[in-house]
Amino acid sequence: MSMIGLSLRFFTGINFFGIIFRSSRDLQKMNTEVSTQPDASSARPSPSIKDFIDLARPFTMLAPFIGILSGSIIAMGDLGQGFGLIWVGVLAGIAGSLLNAASNAINQYYDLEIDRINKPQRPLPSGRLSVKQVMTFAWILYIVCFVLGFLVNLSYLVVVIICTLFTWGYSAPPVRFKNNGILANIAMAIPRGYMMIVGGWVAVRPDDWANPTPWLIGTVIFLFVVGSASTKDFADVKGDEAGGAKTVVVQFGFRKAAWIIAPFLVIPYLAIPILYAIAGPDSLRTATVWLSLLAIYGAFIAWLIVRDPDSMAMEGNHPSWIHMYALMMLTQAGFAIIYALPAPS
Repeated sequence: MSMIGLSLRFFTGINFFGIIFRSSRDLQKMNTEVSTQPDASSARPSPSIKDFIDLARPFTMLAPFIGILSGSIIAMGDLGQGFGLIWVGVLAGIAGSLLNAASNAINQYYDLEIDRINKPQRPLPSGRLSVKQVMTFAWILYIVCFVLGFLVNLSYLVVVIICTLFTWGYSAPPVRFKNNGILANIAMAIPRGYMMIVGGWVAVRPDDWANPTPWLIGTVIFLFVVGSASTKDFADVKGDEAGGAKTVVVQFGFRKAAWIIAPFLVIPYLAIPILYAIAGPDSLRTATVWLSLLAIYGAFIAWLIVRDPDSMAMEGNHPSWIHMYALMMLTQAGFAIIYALPAPS
């Protein structure tokens, strides 16, 4: 049975529409509750484009685009037959970015009470957007993502479905991975680590799921995200505790959480030569070993975190969070550049 067939068979066993239906009921209930709040009164001004841009959080949309496009470049470079399908990678990357924006909207919907404490300036808790407007925006983005995924190919559509389930499950009950410590980080790392590279790969090579190359590269990014995902949680502890979100930072405190995170910013890069030694040049190009030097950048970020973890709770966008995103995109682009260059003879 093909990978697509197995995946579709698996997803038919998931009560996906039951989750969606439950969320729709939650929306009706929440809309009623929020309408009684002063910040959601009938005096709310008409929303602006900027309000929806703030809801989408555009900076976080860049990594999925670069990651998926990098996966496509790696897939084409591995074949060595040119980059004529680069437009497919771009289309897949756009779909991934929009899916990230949709998941941001869903997260802000389910974290409304938490954001009233942590991020009251966001569009929903500030009253700039209503619950209905946020969810309508999210549903439109999801529809566009699924249409784009279908236009790319069925394999990529499966990737879109997988990412939707994990990102929705991160925020939404009854799953709500966010309430389960390190499991939340793993749930975030699967779509943002593995699936970006694998998604870009199958966008241009839809029948090549079993090739180890995208999975090996995805492993590096997956391990990185498992740790780095917690950097954003330091500034959110007060609201997360009140809302029952058991993040790594809530469970272990600032200092212990910092030391839990730190190895994941270095070890993935030190693992590249090991993965190369195990898989060989047929699965990873020799030049990828040079990317282990990114461990130096990772160590710098780790140092920023462990030297004063309390400061991370004082800044919404701590420098380490920005560096983390930069390192992830640099990793994605680094692999893509290596595979875009001619393979050594």
